[in-house]
Amino acid sequence: MKIHFCLSGLLMLSACNSSADQNEPEGRSAEATSAAAGDPLHFADAKGAAFDETPVLRAQVILDRLGFSPGVIDGEEGESYGAALRAFQSARGLKESGKLDQATLTAMQEWSDVPATRMVTIPAAFAKGPFYPDMPDAAAEQAKLQALGYRNLMEALAERFHSTPAALVALNSPTTKIGAGKVIRVPNIADVAPLAGTDQRDWSATLQKLGVASSQPEASKLVVDKSEGVLKAYDADGKLIAQFPATMGSSHDPLPIGNWKIKGVSHNPDFHYNPELFWDVSDDKEAQLLPPGPNGPVGVVWIDLSKPHYGIHGTGAPDTIGRAESHGCVRLTNWDAARLAQMVKPGVEAVFQE
Repeated sequence: MKIHFCLSGLLMLSACNSSADQNEPEGRSAEATSAAAGDPLHFADAKGAAFDETPVLRAQVILDRLGFSPGVIDGEEGESYGAALRAFQSARGLKESGKLDQATLTAMQEWSDVPATRMVTIPAAFAKGPFYPDMPDAAAEQAKLQALGYRNLMEALAERFHSTPAALVALNSPTTKIGAGKVIRVPNIADVAPLAGTDQRDWSATLQKLGVASSQPEASKLVVDKSEGVLKAYDADGKLIAQFPATMGSSHDPLPIGNWKIKGVSHNPDFHYNPELFWDVSDDKEAQLLPPGPNGPVGVVWIDLSKPHYGIHGTGAPDTIGRAESHGCVRLTNWDAARLAQMVKPGVEAVFQE
């Protein structure tokens, strides 16, 4: 069976035509900093004890800021981290070793002032949720919820700082308390200012909660490479401007190899769940309309493709990217999917290759 994700209502199309210099880590202008200072979701810097950061953790933060995503930032040398290093090396004209070799370390000295972590104070507005600690597994029960949101504050913090709850625990002392007004150490993902103008389906707040800037370089072509397990974005000159680790297809629902087009982008989409369209779900289950949310089947965003019923989307399980299988679609972490959503518009080419 192929994945059949049907979105309710009108499909919201991306209108992002902005560009940003991908040679600099993602940051904020003075105006954005000023705007965010009064924002209830702003994570103010705080003082804390000295931290002995590792080269891998710092490299992951720099790669993430540049758009060469290592997946979750956890200080570990996994496959996604190696792929991100190769993307950085390719963009810089270096040997693609996938290792933090001397040439790569030298190239990263350009961002020597970017620390691996920062101490932040948890904003009260961020800490209040709402959270869904008893998230049911059954679709019929999920359909009764207002949203498929985060289960708890720790899960929300992990997504905000592109990490995992376990990695955040490891960055802090066993006695660190988590809650409004508490100070914790996190990967150095910058704050972002809210979107100006009309907000659709809480997309501005979603970008803030994921630490994703609305201004991103414009992609003219996407390449989903099955052998490498990544999605690559190129600009109009053919320059690699971003790369994200991805889960794509399975033996039951293989990746649809071919050339496709982006049709549009739906932010925080609802999900039409039809058991008859899934090989691994009993047909005697009833169809359901599931509410939006980061823990929904397609996460925070659906990027629709010209291949019917296929798309690029987020996930509520970022640590499984590149390790699990999908029902044929291309699955990214929520923060990478949100970033990609700001880079594409209808008509962008999407090449799926072995």
